[in-house]
Amino acid sequence: MFSESRNSFPRKVIMRRYTLPAVGLLGVAALALTGCSGGSAEAAPSDPDAPITIATLPVGEDPTAENPIEAFADMLEKETGRKVEVTDVPDYLSVVEAIRSDHVDIGIMSGFPSALAVNTGEVDALVAFKGDGKPVSTCVVLDDSPVQKVEDLKGKTVAFADQASSSGYFMPVYMLHEAGLERDEDYEAIFAGGHEGSFAALAQGQVDAACTAVMLTELGKPMFPFEDGEWRAVGESPSMAVQGAVLGRQSLDDDTRAAIEKGIAAVFTPENAEQLGAFGSFAAAEQVVEPQKDLFASFAEIASVAGVELKDLK
Repeated sequence: MFSESRNSFPRKVIMRRYTLPAVGLLGVAALALTGCSGGSAEAAPSDPDAPITIATLPVGEDPTAENPIEAFADMLEKETGRKVEVTDVPDYLSVVEAIRSDHVDIGIMSGFPSALAVNTGEVDALVAFKGDGKPVSTCVVLDDSPVQKVEDLKGKTVAFADQASSSGYFMPVYMLHEAGLERDEDYEAIFAGGHEGSFAALAQGQVDAACTAVMLTELGKPMFPFEDGEWRAVGESPSMAVQGAVLGRQSLDDDTRAAIEKGIAAVFTPENAEQLGAFGSFAAAEQVVEPQKDLFASFAEIASVAGVELKDLK
């Protein structure tokens, strides 16, 4: 991987990518235990040559091919005039811990992980992407399945992405709850480790349904592996007040914070939606800069139904 010295900046530089191992047990415990603490960290002095650093989860087995964070980072470089460095982490909790511990500047997460992270009082929501009022999730079955409606999943095995996924767990489990079906009582739930794992389990006949994002079914391959005629959608979840958010460390200096917020506004536009891939739904969303915590308040009931807390974001 090639790089360029800061002295030669602002010429175009090649974005560097790193991998950060899972956070240590002490770090995770500290984050879980400080869930309601308040107060902001003191901002460090501004360094206009410092890179903007991002923590992200890879998408798919080949993140260089499918992870839209690459496109986002490249565009953010152009808009801010700052080099951007991407660090891969294994789970949502590691994203939050990396931000909270000042290892990275920002992370992008979907609605529920963002809401739980903001609730700790130890990370800031720099920009929130408001919901569009459309259903977020559905449950997918194979076309020859006897399951015709959500209630038919009673007594079945259902695959979810993971406990931190808004579209792959929070919203569909709430949809099932609204249909009178409770996890581990009316149906068996398995966590496949991601949307890809859920689809694989369905294709291999290991589960009766895979609950996922409506958006993924619309994107098609490689994000959604089934051809038309091979699958059906069963049920629709409610919409979300917030689709996702850009979270930042509280010690960000004012100039960097402003550059990121301005860069986000310039990058997440409808004309960039296709290039942003799985982040494309954010591109058309209304943006709220420095949103207040009450914007995320509607997630509390759904999180309660799902039985998920911040420490579960693995």
